[in-house]
Amino acid sequence: MNEQDHLSKLEALWKKKRPSELPPEPHYPLGEVPLTDYLRHWARETPDRPCVIFYGAELTFGQLDDLSDRFASFLAEKGLSRGDRVAVLLPNCPQFLIAFFGILKLGCVHVPVNPMFKDQEFIYEMQDTGAEVIVVLDLLYPLVQSNRDETRLREILVTRLADFLPEEPTLPLPDLAKLPAQDCPGALDFMAVLAGQSPEYPAVEIDLDDLAALNYTGGTTGMPKGCEHTQRDMIYVGATFATYSIDDLRPDDLILIYLPIFWIAGEDGGVILPVFSGMTEILLVRWDPLAVMTALDKYRVTLMHGLVDSFVELIEHPERDRFDLTSLRMTGVSSFVKKMTADYRRRWEEVSGSVMREGGYGMTETHTLDTFTTGMQKDDFDIQGRPVFVGLPMPGTRVKIVDFDTGKLLPLGEEGEIVIESPSMMRAYWNKPEETRRQLVDGWLHTGDIGMLDQEGYLYFLGRTKEMLKVKGMSVFPSEIEALLGRHPAISGSGVVGKQDQEKSEIPVAFVMLKPDFVGRVSAEEITAWCRKNMANFKVPEVRIVDQLPLTATGKVQKTELERMLD
Repeated sequence: MNEQDHLSKLEALWKKKRPSELPPEPHYPLGEVPLTDYLRHWARETPDRPCVIFYGAELTFGQLDDLSDRFASFLAEKGLSRGDRVAVLLPNCPQFLIAFFGILKLGCVHVPVNPMFKDQEFIYEMQDTGAEVIVVLDLLYPLVQSNRDETRLREILVTRLADFLPEEPTLPLPDLAKLPAQDCPGALDFMAVLAGQSPEYPAVEIDLDDLAALNYTGGTTGMPKGCEHTQRDMIYVGATFATYSIDDLRPDDLILIYLPIFWIAGEDGGVILPVFSGMTEILLVRWDPLAVMTALDKYRVTLMHGLVDSFVELIEHPERDRFDLTSLRMTGVSSFVKKMTADYRRRWEEVSGSVMREGGYGMTETHTLDTFTTGMQKDDFDIQGRPVFVGLPMPGTRVKIVDFDTGKLLPLGEEGEIVIESPSMMRAYWNKPEETRRQLVDGWLHTGDIGMLDQEGYLYFLGRTKEMLKVKGMSVFPSEIEALLGRHPAISGSGVVGKQDQEKSEIPVAFVMLKPDFVGRVSAEEITAWCRKNMANFKVPEVRIVDQLPLTATGKVQKTELERMLD
């Protein structure tokens, strides 16, 4: 098969299938300039417009620009310059954005650190990046203090959620925000430093292709890897997000963000998009159904993205009828534990008037926004086939499917490895040249994900390579079993892994979590009987009921933990 002919055919299909209401190219309101220039523009044009609303407190575009200038000034005063790494160990809060843009303005490199980290994970990322400055939440300071001697850190700045909380919050506060402030001996107070700092700092010529961020992968295969990203990656994501993931972005749109912004998908929606587009976001520390419903009702939120599980919780919440959720016009979802179904879509539309749609496919290496599903929901077109339908590539992005072993290009309709080329592709894995050479070949990223491009050019994500099972020679994808189990009325969520079997080579094992009303009333045997009626025999799993599924910080089922639970 000639690869160039194949790709030309695909691009023609993608162009033909792109919904007519969407433009052929992503739109850059100010052109292809650094994201920090977008912030300066909005600070000049709409200085008093809130960029972030945090439980009623507002951080305007003018304030964000000024405070991030002051942080850039502080970093310069401490001797940092272009290319130096600065770590940020914060949950969702306005201080995260202040640090992010201050780092980028000086040409330094943003290093988000997962607040869920324990000692060895924290030490590894600090040693790998060589960061010398960190901004940390007071509650997480003990992690930094106790491991400081294992790192190159020389400046620690501490901030508190209370530093940006109003006296009278407009939304229910998370328990984290109610904890007393912690003493942090030896650390500087982040907000006090900014208050006393000049906003002037040495002029830096920012190049779109300079290293701007090290976003670490989840570490599903070995230790996490730092993906080298640039501001060019960021503005491409901003442009494609605003043009294709949200149809007809409007000046008065208001987006609600609860996904963690240290995670790259949360960064896309909660850090990049508001500043790229000049829109306002409601930022929550974490998922809280009452806070979300209150925000939707009070602020008339129009855009929201989250996990399918979260929206099902809203649908079924006993206090839902107290709130008006009908301001939403776009609901994007990611199918992690629960997979999107026609039933969930129908029920959510009845509650909110908004059509639930899959957000797309992506990964940290590509800044995670590689496909879109906008305009593909008519007659449930996107959920009639195999899970998970992730739509069409963003303009400028290309996808092909190859054989895992040989790298040979596969025809449409065949399953293989998803290989992707994108304008937001990482430059390399930080400090890992061998890994880079193995995964990035001639500009194409070998994702390790199983996928399929159908005859019309639509992409389906079928799971990770190591998750695919072989049952008597038949390919079985855990994602398909999980999607089918999601249709059982008693099942709240599931995770499927493989177990070695002498007769069948492997058998699927489904760890199932029941909805509260069904605990003790539905047995594993009953679920197995249901499976035999609703899926091919070779897919029927061994069912094990558990109280909780082990989840990552970003809401994915930890399959490695499930594997440890096997006999």
